[in-house]
This record gives sequence, C-alpha cells and structure tokens, in this order.
Amino acid sequence: MPRYDYRCRACGSTFELSRPMSASGDPATCPEGHDDTVKLLTTVGMTGSAAAPRPASGGGCCGGGCCG
Repeated sequence: MPRYDYRCRACGSTFELSRPMSASGDPATCPEGHDDTVKLLTTVGMTGSAAAPRPASGGGCCGGGCCG
C-alpha cells in the first residue's frame, strides 16, 4: 500500500499515512487531531543498472552516416 506524506497547517507537524491509491486525495487528520492538512509532493528515487537504449544502426541522420 502506498505511503503519502502530509503536513499540518495548524501545528506544522509532518506525518505519513498508508492508504490505497483510490483514497490518496481524501482528507487526512494529523496525529494531534487537526483537520487543516495538505498532501506533500514526494519524489521517488529510482536506481538501477539498466543501460540507455542504443541507437539503431542504419537509417536516420547521423545514425546512417548521412552526416559527413
């Protein structure tokens, strides 16, 4: 289940909730009981070893030797 980060505008605390994607836009209450919260935009860092795709040989400018 995805986790979403929220910030309470009333007390300034930041907290996270696990909820289904279908409920990601639903209002959230902070742990202190305040209802004035906003969902934070989070970034996901992805790492891996996949190489960039290689250009196709032949055809197209510079791939087929048309630049000289």
